[in-house]
Amino acid sequence: MTFNLLVPIEKLRMKRTHSPAPAPPLPPHAPGMRIGLLGGSFNPPHAAHRMISLIAMKRLGLDRVWWLVTPGNPLKDNAALPTSSERKALAEKVADHPKIHVTLIEDAIGTRYTYDTLAWLKRRNPAVHFVWLMGADNLTGFHRWARWQDIAKLMPIAVFDRPGSTLASARSPSALALSASRLPEHRARVLALKRKPGWIFFHGRRSRLSSTLLRHGHKPSSNQD
Repeated sequence: MTFNLLVPIEKLRMKRTHSPAPAPPLPPHAPGMRIGLLGGSFNPPHAAHRMISLIAMKRLGLDRVWWLVTPGNPLKDNAALPTSSERKALAEKVADHPKIHVTLIEDAIGTRYTYDTLAWLKRRNPAVHFVWLMGADNLTGFHRWARWQDIAKLMPIAVFDRPGSTLASARSPSALALSASRLPEHRARVLALKRKPGWIFFHGRRSRLSSTLLRHGHKPSSNQD
């Protein structure tokens, strides 16, 4: 008895392939758009998040702002953190603006650290001009973030003054290390389009609201100063 051991060459050339995981849906965007990215736990979201977003759109000339609701801050205890979906729903109510979009991108792509999320967005959308938005209180501890120097190289950063953080953030290790790439406020409109990332510190309207105070039931006597 003989067996036919000949296999068509087409089958020999075939490799087992797997379909790539579909990309998560992103808010409306297009090449050339300027989009601000505001990340955080949003636990809870509040008017200061919205205020920063509106100022960013006006001063940086942004077309949109995306709120990136994180699964949890790696530097904090997340045991009592509400679900991402719950925080997203609250954030959408606070945002209440056609150009502010609330997303769960990190849940969808499985990232935990800011650098990984921003790098993913840049790879997927190389023609979009992203700007990372943060409060001055975050700049104070920015040097403790994973790959913070790579974040600064990846995209421009806009920092917004916060009560009690003005001097501390200006003297922080990250601000001192990045001092050479800081732009004056009057050049805000060019920040998103710079080929070599830089950063700007915005003075002006400040909100005393914070998620930490709100979680502990404290209401600032004045929301702005």
